Amino acid sequence: MTAPEGRGIAEHREKKPEATFRILHVSTGNVCRSPITERLTRHALTHRLGTVRTRGLIVESAGTWGHEGAPMEAHAATVLTDFGADPAGFLGRELLDEHVIRADLVLTATRDHRAQVISMGHSAGLRTFTLKEFTRLVRAIDPATLPDPAEAGGVVERARALVQAAAALRGWLLAPTEDADEVHDPYGAPITFFRSIGDEINQALDPVVTALTGVPTPA
Repeated sequence: MTAPEGRGIAEHREKKPEATFRILHVSTGNVCRSPITERLTRHALTHRLGTVRTRGLIVESAGTWGHEGAPMEAHAATVLTDFGADPAGFLGRELLDEHVIRADLVLTATRDHRAQVISMGHSAGLRTFTLKEFTRLVRAIDPATLPDPAEAGGVVERARALVQAAAALRGWLLAPTEDADEVHDPYGAPITFFRSIGDEINQALDPVVTALTGVPTPA
């Protein structure tokens, strides 16, 4: 299903809303970290499941101080190209209440972004995590306890169960340091730092995508 903003992985308009799972990535300007995370997530999901099986999964992003309508930073686009992901057609957005309301999972770059999303209300607390926090929690979840992604609607149901399991573990698996859950802002930095952040994001996404899809990292 394609999101109204064109953020969906695949065109599938006949899907009912209850058969979708929407992932929202949040950073500050929505021109560096969250565009990288959005497009890497979409690329990884499609690479592991194919276009048909990713129907129902919608991946998008926004910024707490989003540059509405702006393209992603050139270095961010270069990083995506390095990973084989597609940066084309991206436009920045400011985070709105409607984005949080519709999201089934919100993954933020930093703890401050997480706090800002949760402060918007809409019962967002149990479905909002920093990316690295969610990665840490997901690693502790037994995949055998999640719905089979091969069954009808299984990927969406698996995603919902994963969020619930992660929320239940949050108070038990704390970050070893305050900085452990942060993805730092590369805005204005040289391409080398952007590539470092891209690697950081990609490594954090890998176990998340594995848990969502039930498909391990391709060799």
